Amino acid sequence: MLPDADVIGFGLGIDYADDWGHRGATHSLAFAGLCAGAAALAWREARSLVAFLFLTFAMASHGLLDTLTDGGLGSALLWPFDQARIFAPETPLRVSPIGAGFFSARGVETLLSEIRWIWLPCLAIASVGRLARRHSPGPKS
Repeated sequence: MLPDADVIGFGLGIDYADDWGHRGATHSLAFAGLCAGAAALAWREARSLVAFLFLTFAMASHGLLDTLTDGGLGSALLWPFDQARIFAPETPLRVSPIGAGFFSARGVETLLSEIRWIWLPCLAIASVGRLARRHSPGPKS
């Protein structure tokens, strides 16, 4: 959720479409890598290439998922090299209303959309992985 901390910019006069506006720099792949690097500096267990890549992907997934929404300006995934806001070819996710609008009928629609397109597929993938680990030969952790 850290990338969405950029909404504080609205109160500071930063325009949505600015580099540091909503879905701008904080939604980029570069920012994801910087945050993973900062985590590795602060957390010794994150100081391996595998951990760094995992944390980078986890952070980058936010911007990538935002490209699947049906509103807004898209995500600046390639910032600082390219300021263009990007949408995926398909946008099945309902865009979330910002602020108190989240607690509305539209917010419920957004939540249901995220359950359908994100949480249920993730649960299915995790379940398959867990079953595969349970039934694989070798040490269990």
